[in-house]
Amino acid sequence: MARFRKGEKKEVPEINTGSMSDIIFMFLFFFMVITNMREATLKVKYTPPKATEIHKLEKKSLVANIYIGAPLGKNENTLPPGKISVQLNDQTIKQEDLVRDVRDFIGTEKESRSEADKQKLTFSLKVDKDVQMRYVNTIKAELRKNNALKINYATGKKSEINK
Repeated sequence: MARFRKGEKKEVPEINTGSMSDIIFMFLFFFMVITNMREATLKVKYTPPKATEIHKLEKKSLVANIYIGAPLGKNENTLPPGKISVQLNDQTIKQEDLVRDVRDFIGTEKESRSEADKQKLTFSLKVDKDVQMRYVNTIKAELRKNNALKINYATGKKSEINK
């Protein structure tokens, strides 16, 4: 028969933490790979219009965003009468530089892509719902002049259809 000993304390073995740093770095690397970082800090107010029929863009890396809306800061460049700003990358542009800056933006975006991706490059217009179409038409005309023909309008999903 087995003998049981009373009064003898068992020692708890130490936990091996040698591989813990490897696991932490694997998690860190995993989250760094799957996380999308915002490329531009918004300097314009952007509330998208609602739509009932929307399609999600497949490859966001092939999208260049143009923001049009009311300026968030008082020091931002605006278009007359001073209520609308156009943001390309991280800066708002002046009215007198609008055509030149949009042309430069298109060229920069196309140059930063491979030859195959240049054909797939989409320019997404993220326009505030209260902006007049004349500002959007100016940007669209410049996109057409520079052979940037894939244009997307960013919208939000409408929850209910009004009948």
